[in-house]
Amino acid sequence: MERAPEPQRTVLVVEDEKHIRDLVCLHLQVEGFACVPAATGTEALDVLARQPFDLIVLDLMLPGVDGLSICRSVRRGSTNRDVPILMLTARREEADAVVGLDSGADDYLTKPFGIRELLARVRALMRRRTTSPALGENGQKPVVYKHIDIDPARRRVRVHGRDVELTAQEFNMLYVLLSQPGIVLSREALLRRVWRDNTYVTVRSVDTLVKRLRRKIEDNPSAPGVILTVWGAGYRAADV
Repeated sequence: MERAPEPQRTVLVVEDEKHIRDLVCLHLQVEGFACVPAATGTEALDVLARQPFDLIVLDLMLPGVDGLSICRSVRRGSTNRDVPILMLTARREEADAVVGLDSGADDYLTKPFGIRELLARVRALMRRRTTSPALGENGQKPVVYKHIDIDPARRRVRVHGRDVELTAQEFNMLYVLLSQPGIVLSREALLRRVWRDNTYVTVRSVDTLVKRLRRKIEDNPSAPGVILTVWGAGYRAADV
């Protein structure tokens, strides 16, 4: 009996420079993606509201609505909130890349870039998505921690009895920390546990993910009581 063919993966490429947009789409199509191009931020937001994607390649500088605004909108939405986002930027300053990661991007690539590097980043992002721990399917138990309840089987998080929407990486980070309160985990350990394939992710990504997570689950993100920083070591969940 023949196996049914796997559905084709779909990528949204948001880039206002036509030659870059066409080049990226061409090579991603060779990789097996169905490519949906968008030249403006407004066009991208319209498509994202109507169609689910497996990957988003997003330019930082766009006419009208910029890439950071689109990234934040995606992470606040429902249809594509867990989709990996690869941000493209012509800026080389680290601060710009960190802002992109802090807005919800999973990785970034500076222009000009080589096609091999682009495809390597895309493959890494797709591996992270398909090999992320399927919490709840490998025997992980629900976690009740102070005012936070985690249900791995349903991938649900409730804070003070209210459902909180988390990205896949935010969920996995929270589960790893809250399932072992008081245990200090280094940034490198969190990279291995949350991202697994960390070829193109730095320890700075851990910091930006923790910052995003605190905004969603802490009563006071500027004075966290759940996810604590252990200076020079990493992070831990406060003892219960």
